[in-house]
Amino acid sequence: MTHQATLYRMVLPDHVCPFGVRAKAMLEQAGYEVDDRVLATRDAVDSFEREQGVETTPQVFVGGERIGGSDDLQRWLRRG
Repeated sequence: MTHQATLYRMVLPDHVCPFGVRAKAMLEQAGYEVDDRVLATRDAVDSFEREQGVETTPQVFVGGERIGGSDDLQRWLRRG
């Protein structure tokens, strides 16, 4: 059975968020198929954060549940 996760992360022309890269790597190492949703503009990042009521990216979702950012994901995977 393949586990699936959705990852929203910032990849701007002048900056790739290292926490998003870390979250993607952790998910893949844990055997998740990642639906990688790249936020490619500052407006897209700001809009996503407003819509989700969060202050940072990346944000990880598994089974419709928001896990949080890369540190939250690391804790969640340890518990799993």
